Amino acid sequence: MDKRADSSVAAAEPPRIELGSPYTPCLANDCVARGGPGQKATFTFSPGTADADVVGYSYKVSGQDAWSRADGRTATVDFVPPTGGSYTVWVSSVDSRGVRGVEGSLHFQVAAGEGPVGRWHFGEGSGVAVDAAGADGQDDATLHGGAVRDDRGRRGLITRDATGGSLEEPVTDKGLSLDGTSGFAQTDGPVLSTRSSYTVAAWVRVDPEADGTVTALSQSATGSRSAEKSGPFSLSYDAAGDGRWSMRVVSDDRATHEVTSPRPSPRGVWTHVAGVHDASTQQVSLYVNGVLSGTTAVGAGWDANGPLQFGRALHAGEYTDYLRGSIDEPVVWGRALTTAEVRNEARTMVNATYAAVELVADFSAARANGTSIEDTTSGYGKSLSLEGGASVGEGRIVLDGVDDAATAAGPLVDDTGSFTVTTRVELDEQALLTKDVGFIGQILGQRSADGSAWGLWFEYVGKETVLDEETMEEIQVPVGLWRFGRLNTDGTFSSVTSEQVVRLDGAARLTGVHDSVDATIGLYVGSAEQYAPKAFAAEAGSGDFAVGKAFAGGEWKHFLPARITEMRLWSGAMASPDQISNLVGD
Repeated sequence: MDKRADSSVAAAEPPRIELGSPYTPCLANDCVARGGPGQKATFTFSPGTADADVVGYSYKVSGQDAWSRADGRTATVDFVPPTGGSYTVWVSSVDSRGVRGVEGSLHFQVAAGEGPVGRWHFGEGSGVAVDAAGADGQDDATLHGGAVRDDRGRRGLITRDATGGSLEEPVTDKGLSLDGTSGFAQTDGPVLSTRSSYTVAAWVRVDPEADGTVTALSQSATGSRSAEKSGPFSLSYDAAGDGRWSMRVVSDDRATHEVTSPRPSPRGVWTHVAGVHDASTQQVSLYVNGVLSGTTAVGAGWDANGPLQFGRALHAGEYTDYLRGSIDEPVVWGRALTTAEVRNEARTMVNATYAAVELVADFSAARANGTSIEDTTSGYGKSLSLEGGASVGEGRIVLDGVDDAATAAGPLVDDTGSFTVTTRVELDEQALLTKDVGFIGQILGQRSADGSAWGLWFEYVGKETVLDEETMEEIQVPVGLWRFGRLNTDGTFSSVTSEQVVRLDGAARLTGVHDSVDATIGLYVGSAEQYAPKAFAAEAGSGDFAVGKAFAGGEWKHFLPARITEMRLWSGAMASPDQISNLVGD
């Protein structure tokens, strides 16, 4: 219990707070940023001059929700800043009765961490891939063999600049496409000192036809060292097994160490992967979609004097593990990033309110050809097939709520990654009135092995009596809730809902946003956000993308009577109502 001083005993003075090097307290006209992310700050708490009865301290630091306890008349505690910026430590002494004294505070500034030593966008029309970091000189990368640029870059259609201003001409991002046999890119020489701490990260799309182990990033060794062992690290995907990412490190004693993601990642979709080598702790960590997947001990590192490799790795003097698929936005740092910094990199922001999003599927009923709707816009070439008695009329997919549906071979997005999905839907009121109250229908979604990974849903919650403006008679109409999330196997929802029960009196624009970094989902009706984003535990799925039905209990059900105009999906979580309004439209 948070006890405070009672009226019979004077409250203890604010404790004295000492801040250890390299940080210094902020003064009125002097607040210098020192240290950096991941560099420990040390606080020493001691009693005020008149306080004899002090047995401990209650404290917390910026970004912490809960108060912590440090025992002793004098106590020393450590704090590791996750990012650069302003921080405050609040502390009060605690006496032998458990009563807290007057709170004191200290402010200090943490310097931003050193920037990357290499970053490549592959946005050039031809020639070398320019190192955009430029922090330590140019480390441009040359494309070789079956390596080409294409228009499927992970940053998508870029419409804003870094300050938030609109570009005069939108830019279609490019990425590095590799054929899996001879395609790769490499720098002229080493980019990282692999004996020291370093971080490597990239967006990767492994082709569905890839086989064996494929490597996104590695660094080579040259000379006799290359024949003795593999390069010092490789960030790889097991396409021969169950599809798990790994960060493999060879230590100075020639031992191989590997940290592997605990669950598979699907192919044919964009996934953000990062490996962090911390020389001070001799550990390596793997992150998938901004989430820590694991950490393992690795021993001492060694300096590899060969080039940084994109799309292959050196093993026992031979290059292998050629990646079939795409790589974009690879970036490397000469230090170990904190978890918060890796999370920020995985967000891939264009500016403070616009995230980089890549359109990966675009199905419009206006492009229907018989029972097929081809995606001719995104460049990923998926096809939506109508099933049952589903048809297209007046520019909309018409579903009867009995057995009509449409499906595309999935997955279209990585369910555990950030993505945005939108649709324009009009429900069939008369058909819904034949359903029982409590009926749940899926507008669209992606399935997992045993059910729903995520979806946009309608839940029929009741009937409302209204006046028919044509007949001037009272009629009953169905009302319900829009939902975005997962229908669990027990019939409950893990979802965010519309703020109000909705009457189905026309078409609705629905947009769902999954943010893997924050582990949240959000729902927009039009451009209006419905409640705050809700915590969501993503479930990996690799099954069909379905429209008008959902997989549950081992069978397809939840058929929805509706008319759907179009559906689009992006890799990446749109970051603001303004971005949704501008990119999604109405």
